[in-house]
Formats: sequence, structure tokens, C-alpha cells
Amino acid sequence: MVIRMSIERRFERIAAHSHIRGLGIRNGRAEFAADGMVGQVKAREAAYIVVQMIKKGKLAGRAILLAGPPGTGKTALAVAIAKELGKDVPFITLSGSEIYSTEIKKTEVLMRAIRRAIGVRIKDIREVIEGEVKKMEIKMEPHPYNPYQQIPKQIRITLATTSEERSFTAGTEIALSFLQQGIREGDVIMIDRETGRVVKLGRSKEAPREYDIEEETYVERPSGPIIKEREFIYVLSLHDLDVRRARGGTSIMSLFFGTEREEITNEIRKDVDEMVKNWIEEGRAEIIPGVLFIDEVHMLDVEAFAFLNRALESEMAPIIVFASNRGITRIRGTDISAPHGIPIDLLDRLLIINTEPYNEEEIREIIRIRLKEERIELDEKSFNKLVEIAVNNSLRYALMLLGPIKELAEIKGKSKPDLEDIIEASNLFTDYKRSAETVKKYEHLFLP
Repeated sequence: MVIRMSIERRFERIAAHSHIRGLGIRNGRAEFAADGMVGQVKAREAAYIVVQMIKKGKLAGRAILLAGPPGTGKTALAVAIAKELGKDVPFITLSGSEIYSTEIKKTEVLMRAIRRAIGVRIKDIREVIEGEVKKMEIKMEPHPYNPYQQIPKQIRITLATTSEERSFTAGTEIALSFLQQGIREGDVIMIDRETGRVVKLGRSKEAPREYDIEEETYVERPSGPIIKEREFIYVLSLHDLDVRRARGGTSIMSLFFGTEREEITNEIRKDVDEMVKNWIEEGRAEIIPGVLFIDEVHMLDVEAFAFLNRALESEMAPIIVFASNRGITRIRGTDISAPHGIPIDLLDRLLIINTEPYNEEEIREIIRIRLKEERIELDEKSFNKLVEIAVNNSLRYALMLLGPIKELAEIKGKSKPDLEDIIEASNLFTDYKRSAETVKKYEHLFLP
């Protein structure tokens, strides 16, 4: 049995790109509308080739640039790439403006992001005690500083598998773990013999049930010997290992336990790189080159670009995907202008994917997908009005109006929004063109 463990956070909501499930490629060709993606056929097919190269490990230490006007799907394309790669491949997002901080150097921010984008799949063989709790007795004693409070002194447990039954005694820490996790007779547990870490795996299917409906995960009673070796697979990033090393840990478990230390020096990172290389040679680990997506790349300055240029030449470098909506613009920190605000020497080593403005047919399909995602129903007349707003103003503006349109209909007690709600929402919330006209009209009243 292999137990896979990963450190991740999951937060789901209806967001700008929550409808995207992939690039919408079938047999190497992009469909007009598939997996939440619409149009941008050439860009999606180019991105698909990039995905295949990443999966085959042929693009490590390379960089991609997604270039196009605002609202042409660059971020959507990056999200689709992440979906295609799957959850095992790290995908880290960073905005160009995020690197400027008063607490951390900008090169340190970039270095941490780069190392978060490089995954390490580690195999760890550990000796564990595993079985169903048949009997448990906890001996209590008075607290040394409060005689009226009882604390666990030791625990005696009897564990059983399908093959054998054994009893064990343990001290205060393990007894506390049992109490904190609410472990009782009939639960299936696993104890790491080296660290004493207790994990409740679930409740045995053979244990008697107290209620018809219980908030329990039922598992089979373990088979084989009670004391056995298990292979654990941890999916971590190089940055996670840097943090562990900075804490002074000597084992995988020290990643979860230890004192915090903010500073991660180059020496620590070199040690981690050597350690990972040794693990790879021993067959205990493998590298998972991930993707670092840097949006608004034109916000980086010349120092950051120089750092990234050098970082791309490193042995352990992820695939970096830049995105920019700028044309010829000044490179931050210099008086030199360049395409997309990127130095020519870096631009020359990028694979560039261009995105183009959506046509009316594509806009219709995108709005239709977003209406379905946000569970909004519109009649044909109202739908056409929304498409008209998107064509005459911007697609982003039309999509941003969906929330207010739905809210207006609910306030009025309607089952679904109509043309009146769309017009009212567009009057209440102006687009950037009307906002610019307002600025010109009242320019003498605005502060300089």
C-alpha cells in the first residue's frame, strides 16, 4: 500500500476562469469551443505543444511569453495550461508588481517563486504500527502545577489486524494524541515508530455502529503483521525543502514540526539541491518541473529581468510563462523602450504565443458559457443586448455586469433578469470609455 501525501490548499468559487477545464484540444487541433475555451485557435494549439513538451521534460529551463491586447484570454490560456498539466505538476502564479516589498528583496521573492514551481516526489520507507484498536486504557495522574487537573501518564492499547493481535504501552505524548483525535475502540490507526506521530485512518467496518448516520470514514481492518514497513510518497516543492533545511530538520517529518526561521540563504539552497540530487541517484525521489506564471511581466525592472535570465540557465529551473498586454514600452529602471517592456536579450530566448481580439461569434459563446457558469438565464433579446455591450465596450465589462444584473433581478423579485435589468446595470456601472468622458467633462474639478 502506498500512501500519498501532498501539501496543498483548495478553495473553489465562481471566479473569472472557474469554467476552464483545459485547452479544448482534440487530436492535436483546437475546437472552436471546448473545455471552457473559445476561439484563440492558434494560441491554444501552440499552448498544447508546450504542455506536451513540459510533460515529456523537454522544456525545463525555458520561457514562454503570452502577448496580446487586454481581454484576449492570456490568463485564461495560462489557467488552461495548468489544468492540462494536472495537479501533480506545480503551477505557481505571480504578478509582476508583487516582487516589490519593503521586507524581502525582489530577487528573493522571485527565487522563492521559482523554487515553489519545482516539485519533488519523495519516497520514504517508514516502520509503522498499524491496526484496529481493540482495547485502550489511559492512566491519568495529577498535573504537576495543578493537582485538580488530570493529565495522561501512559496508554496501553491492543491492536489487531486480520492476522494477529498485540498489545503496546506508550507515554504521555502518544496518549495525548489519542485524546486530541478522539480515538476510540474500533478505530483504525497508524503510529510512526520513529516519531510517535499518530494518524487516525478511519473506523473499522467490523466495529459496531452506534448510529445509522455517522460522520466517520469506514475502512477495512488492516491485514498482515501489525508492525510493518510502509512506503510514503510526499509531493513537496524545493521551497518546502528549503524551509525544512532552514529549520534544521534531518528528516521528512521535520517539515511539519520545528521552529520557524525566515532567512533562507544561498548555502541552504545549495545543500538542498545536493540532497535532492543524492535522493534522485538513490532512487528515493524524482523532480517534477513545474510552471511559474508571471502576469504583468512589464512591471518587472531590469534587475529582475537580469536575475530571471540567469535563473533560466540553472539546472533546476521551472518553465516560466510570462504574460504582457503592453506594446512598445519602457523597460522599468531604464530609459530604453522595447517590445512588451522586456529586454531584447531575454525576449530573444522566449517562445512567443500571440493572442488576438475576439470576434462577435466568439464573444457570444464566451458570454453563453459564463451565463451557464453563474446560473443566469436570459431571453434572446436580453442576451443580444449583453453581446452588443461587449462588442461596443469590452468583453470584460459585459462579464463584470453579470453579477449586478442578477442582483437587480433578485431585488425586484424576478425569476430571471430581463432587458430592463441589463440597461439599468449598464447605467449604474460605467465602462472605461464613459468614465474617461466623465474625467474630461469634470477635469477642472479633479485633483492633479
